[in-house]
Amino acid sequence: MEEECRVLSIQSHVVRGYVGNRAATFPLQVLGFEIDAVNSVQFSNHTGYAHWKGHVLNSEELRELYEGLKLNDVNKYDYVLTGYMRDKSFLAKVVDIVQELKQQNSRLVYVCDPVMGDKWDGEGSMYVPEDLLPVYREKVVPVADIITPNQFEAELLSGRKIHSQEEALEVMDMLHSMGPDTVVITSSDLPSARGSDYLIALGSQRIRHPDGSVVTERISMDMRKVDAVFVGTGDLFAAMLLAWTHKHPHNLKAACEKTVSAMHHVLQRTIQCAKAQAGGGQKPSSAQLELRMVQSKRDIENPEIVVQATVL
Repeated sequence: MEEECRVLSIQSHVVRGYVGNRAATFPLQVLGFEIDAVNSVQFSNHTGYAHWKGHVLNSEELRELYEGLKLNDVNKYDYVLTGYMRDKSFLAKVVDIVQELKQQNSRLVYVCDPVMGDKWDGEGSMYVPEDLLPVYREKVVPVADIITPNQFEAELLSGRKIHSQEEALEVMDMLHSMGPDTVVITSSDLPSARGSDYLIALGSQRIRHPDGSVVTERISMDMRKVDAVFVGTGDLFAAMLLAWTHKHPHNLKAACEKTVSAMHHVLQRTIQCAKAQAGGGQKPSSAQLELRMVQSKRDIENPEIVVQATVL
């Protein structure tokens, strides 16, 4: 019998659509993981729609849920996965939980997507309160093992701007020195050799050998841009990276190729379906652009590799 691998995922939940836990749960289950979800918010749909309603979980309620797991002695995890959070005290409570779980299981891996902001037309802006940045820098990143910032978030965490691949590699080294052994910059505005239709993603993994030596593997990937605004792609990326790094522990190239290729298949299917639903050259709506997750089950499970990573 295959050994059980259990993930505690603390993210947002929507009734309709695929973001946060809804974007992470299905792919992780399909790939064979047990996933326990704490919903940091419960909304009707993501906030990119014209209207949304719902409730936010506070740090005391998070503590209470975790307490329930602890009382039943079922707070045993191999992975913790976190994404978008808006509240400083909630984020600090997450760190407490991760530290406690790591004391119980020194091999626990914490995968953190430090969701703070993004760049639009070259200008970066934060879409979470600014007081979260020092908490991420000083408390969250030091206990994380894998982080998946975009370029803007990597710049915020390191306090350095990225204008070239060289600078991106230096920033990833700075992030390694803060704690995580695996850093993936999920998207950047660095120029791709393949032209302006491509985005560059970069990855860096420190591998520690039994003799104490450390080797760093670095990769770069060119991903074709898709002309649409999707929500939940970062959540899906972090979940699949968790799964594929688990299956390929010392091969970041293979893990990223499978993650990005699966993403490519999901997004292509989503845009095709959305355009067909919108019809006649109309711009698809937020509802039509919800990720086609269930329809992509086979691609998530066994992605055909369509994006190759280059070892730097």
